[in-house]
Amino acid sequence: MRSVIQRVSHCTVRVAEREVGAIGVGVLVLLGVEKGDTEKDLRYTADKILGLRIFEDEDGKMNLSLNDIKGEILVVSQFTLLGDVRKGRRPSFIHAAPLEDGKRLYQKMIDYLSSRGASVQSGQFQADMKVELVNNGPVTILLDSRKTF
Repeated sequence: MRSVIQRVSHCTVRVAEREVGAIGVGVLVLLGVEKGDTEKDLRYTADKILGLRIFEDEDGKMNLSLNDIKGEILVVSQFTLLGDVRKGRRPSFIHAAPLEDGKRLYQKMIDYLSSRGASVQSGQFQADMKVELVNNGPVTILLDSRKTF
């Protein structure tokens, strides 16, 4: 499972000009589900998202987690995170999970984060989405449950 986590001041996602999700202070999570991902990958990723100390404390140091600040989460599916561009110029998506597996784990991620007390919004799986955000910092973290980077 691969994620791009961006610390945001606010963020919205639209499908066909209709807002489907919006948050204030928190994180935007772009989530890519890989072939073979399991609930173990999901829990590892979700727990990292909730516990990452990327928010500033009273001394201006990145020392607080999403849980600490009671921040919000916007989860957007993005299979293109699994694109392989090592050969040629056209991405290969052979490592992305099959549609039903991706959809199932994407929804389970949203449910798991919510069950841990997070305020979670989401995009729409397999839709053409427009995401608007103010990346605060900017702070952007790459996360891979298989720890390939």
